[in-house]
Amino acid sequence: MPPQIKVVIPALNEEANVGGVVSSIPKDLVSEVVVVDNGSTDQTAAKAREAGATVVAQPVRGYGNACLKGMEYLRSLPLSEQPDILVFLDADGSDVPAQMQELIAPIVEQDYDMVIGSRALGERAAGSMTPPQLFGNWLASTLLRIIYGHRFTDLGPFRAIKWEELLDLDMRDRDFGWTVEMQVKAVRDGLKCTEIPVDYLKRGGGKSKVSGTIKGTILAGYKILFTIFRYAWSR
Repeated sequence: MPPQIKVVIPALNEEANVGGVVSSIPKDLVSEVVVVDNGSTDQTAAKAREAGATVVAQPVRGYGNACLKGMEYLRSLPLSEQPDILVFLDADGSDVPAQMQELIAPIVEQDYDMVIGSRALGERAAGSMTPPQLFGNWLASTLLRIIYGHRFTDLGPFRAIKWEELLDLDMRDRDFGWTVEMQVKAVRDGLKCTEIPVDYLKRGGGKSKVSGTIKGTILAGYKILFTIFRYAWSR
């Protein structure tokens, strides 16, 4: 039996992009796409439904809050409808859903537990990542290698993980530290992790809500570093 694959997409005010993202996800591969509307004030939820997604509301903003809400919805389903593999990607059109087959291949074919889509190893469109993002990824990846002994090149949002392993990680972060928390805990718990190159496009419709502002960049950087050191101290 092929694995059941589901997708969670956190979305905040992405009416211009979310429909295209959902429509681009390979339908022969994925059994359900869950868009978590993270307190949008536009037509994000409606556009996602029109494209065929299940929409779950999480009015309390925060990237981690949205991801946790998507997981909560999936856990409420009968066991037969819960995924074997869960994929996360962003709603802004910067990830390339057509590469999802490549993303899950190491899990399906080589029994990896988690696969990170690395923008550092793939092709990035001009202007798709800001200099602070590039530096922050380099710094975080370096610290992960030094402290935890695992070489990651990116903290990218486009990732796949075995559902049962994800549940065992007991994810807690409610905002910017979500991605690095997953990687830190996966390494700490001995999960078999790898990366594949993925392309990264310039987001559609304006600036990023995080890297597009000085405040967002500073807060995200602080939370990522805090999370890396927090779990190092608790080992």
